[in-house]
Amino acid sequence: MLKALADNTRYAIYRHLGECRRPVTTAEIADHLQLHPNTVRPHLERMRDVGLVEVDIDSRGEVGRPQHHYRLATSPPPLGFDPPGVTELADIVLAMATRLGASPLDAFAAGVDRGAARADRYRTAPSALEALVDDLGTLGFEPAVAEAADHETAVVSFGVCPFGDHVDEHPELICSLHRGIVTGLVDEMGDARVVEFCDRGHRTPCRVAVGER
Repeated sequence: MLKALADNTRYAIYRHLGECRRPVTTAEIADHLQLHPNTVRPHLERMRDVGLVEVDIDSRGEVGRPQHHYRLATSPPPLGFDPPGVTELADIVLAMATRLGASPLDAFAAGVDRGAARADRYRTAPSALEALVDDLGTLGFEPAVAEAADHETAVVSFGVCPFGDHVDEHPELICSLHRGIVTGLVDEMGDARVVEFCDRGHRTPCRVAVGER
């Protein structure tokens, strides 16, 4: 399995399937990765052979090739993807928050509490910045660090948004929650502060700037 995932394209396919809430076709995967379906198809077959993915074949009388829908195997290796129940729970919680009229401020406050709690695991980290980068990586944001133009702050860019479809449906709640998590963790670490937080509502790509306290 690990040898199969050592290929960058197969790993990208596996990540995409892990983020999807439903089985997807070869064409959908190819479109997402901007590849030709004929390029994607043998990778899917290889992943199927080693037990990484499963396929449902739909041949309901349609003309031509039967439609193949791919999904992660029922018992995939633990590579950091949430089980389907976690996504379902997130859907329910967001629906409840919307029904109760939760505001972005409510989401931010909840995020601050969560971020402060997450800081406990980084008490031995050399700095808040290193703790933040490690935590963002754990959450799946694929962070990248660069020095700001003023040479006084560090800018951490988010390469991926692990919140998937949830942020598309509830951008203000999800982005405020994320800002709260970042702020709570950095404040709790004590040696830094959040100077700027840019989410999808800004022209600047999603990132956070952290400076000395």
